[in-house]
Amino acid sequence: MTPVRLFALATSALIAATASATAPPFETPARNAFLIDLSSGAVLLDKNADQRMPPASMAKMMTTNVAFELIKQGDLKLDRMCVVRPETWQKWHGPAAGSTMFLSPNEQVSVENLLHGIVTLSGNDASVVLAECIAGTEEAFANVMNDNGKRLGLTNSHFGNSNGWPDEGRTYVTARDLAALARAEFENYPDLYKKFYGQTQFTWGKTLGSGKDITQANRNPLLGRVPGADGLKTGHTDEAGYGFTGSAEQNGRRLVMVIAGLDSFNQRIEESVRLMQWGFNAWQTKPLYKAGQAIGSAKVQLGSDSDVPLVTPRAYSVTMPAGVLSKIVATKIRYRGPLAAPIRKGDHVADLVVTTSDSGEQIMPLIAGEDVAKAGFFGRAWIGLKQMLGMA
Repeated sequence: MTPVRLFALATSALIAATASATAPPFETPARNAFLIDLSSGAVLLDKNADQRMPPASMAKMMTTNVAFELIKQGDLKLDRMCVVRPETWQKWHGPAAGSTMFLSPNEQVSVENLLHGIVTLSGNDASVVLAECIAGTEEAFANVMNDNGKRLGLTNSHFGNSNGWPDEGRTYVTARDLAALARAEFENYPDLYKKFYGQTQFTWGKTLGSGKDITQANRNPLLGRVPGADGLKTGHTDEAGYGFTGSAEQNGRRLVMVIAGLDSFNQRIEESVRLMQWGFNAWQTKPLYKAGQAIGSAKVQLGSDSDVPLVTPRAYSVTMPAGVLSKIVATKIRYRGPLAAPIRKGDHVADLVVTTSDSGEQIMPLIAGEDVAKAGFFGRAWIGLKQMLGMA
């Protein structure tokens, strides 16, 4: 097994500590809760974050993630038209079918409008129609969802359908995995995220009789209540209770939250707003490194270079309780190495691990600052000779 390498960085404490501080308390009736500050990687709240739970409609984030990835690759167009199969309409219309986009049988709907129907309206019908349009059947699409989850590193989630409808436990997630999925939405597809998430309402379908347009509001409890809120997805079934995965950005600082297992619609609003406000108000960030800053290097095995610079992909800060004297206890770089060539510039090859006196470890990815090719024949021979002579 390749050993994990750790080496310390010489950094000065941001604030001199006079006493050990404790994280500000937060109590919630939610069965599961998770809050992370992406500017530092600091987990601000963890309540049963790795406990498996039914996601309800929060599973639809994976449906949109699959679509976003296909759009990014050029394999799916926003103007592609999808047909609402009568059998799909029959199953997913009426009060017993949950949230709906109010699609009609044999209706042709663009991928773009279906995504609005999924993200803003939480349409169960829209999710299944899009799944069938992409993969032929919802079952086949669920396989794609699970493959995509592995690609994203979701280690404790499984999807049995496209909309999170109860399926005897085949579909399950964790709060931590939902936060990682949310992060993938806005970091990997920023333009699509901005286009589809954060919309306050969407109009689709006609009322019976009068034929008036049907406009439904986004159920996101943060929109209009927390500055900088721009996503993501609510969920509710009798089995799952009321849940929400949300995100907001203020002054360059982005938080992602997940709560689940609440008792009511209003309780979800109250707890979502309260948790996000606590995250911004009870915690502060202090600048640590600028974007693109080289802060160390990692050893490379059999590469054209023996080392690769380690660079911050974005500006990093350290998160500490607000109004509390605190300090950085340790700053280390951690990687499993030596790294194997070839390495591409921008690859995530190491992590920056910052420990403070009150917040525990804060983990931030580091990327390769340049390409490192495999060493050629003579390069490998020279490396071998240096190793024999004790020069390597």
